[in-house]
Amino acid sequence: MDDLDKLSKEISYALRHAPWEYELEMNEEGWVPMAQLLDALRREAKWEGISAADVEEMIEQSSKKRFEIKDGRIRAFYGHSFPMKIQKEEKEPPAVLYHGTARRFLTSIMENGLLPQERQYVHLSQDVETAEIVGKRHDGRPCILAIDAKRAWEEGVKFYLGNEKVWLADSVPGRYIEPMQLK
Repeated sequence: MDDLDKLSKEISYALRHAPWEYELEMNEEGWVPMAQLLDALRREAKWEGISAADVEEMIEQSSKKRFEIKDGRIRAFYGHSFPMKIQKEEKEPPAVLYHGTARRFLTSIMENGLLPQERQYVHLSQDVETAEIVGKRHDGRPCILAIDAKRAWEEGVKFYLGNEKVWLADSVPGRYIEPMQLK
């Protein structure tokens, strides 16, 4: 398929932001029957020939692992913006996680902690490089925050695995956050 990037964006929109526009029946864990998603996509001329193999190829080719397929169902790992909160399974995080942000938000974050804002979860990175990439979306010289995830977990903060590079949390109080010095 030629338009894998466009397909990824279309499926992201359907699964993360507006499942009702596609008449998708999403369960509390964010799963949608693959057949239902394909049927919804095929209603548009540009996707009329779409197959499950095309969706699998799109997922395989993507450098960002945003979706998973299991037992004939598909879901987005993270990034949902609609009111229904996708339930995630709690997992013990690595000792340290990272968050990249604009420098202008640092004072507020240190006072109020990391909050999900318009998202369902706070997104955290497993490595500094990913956090820096994310932070640069908002600031050319972002601030990287180190999260003492081990201590936070031990003291009751819930963490969830988004994918191999992204961890999620409902929120992270400021006492677990330490700004890092960048080069």
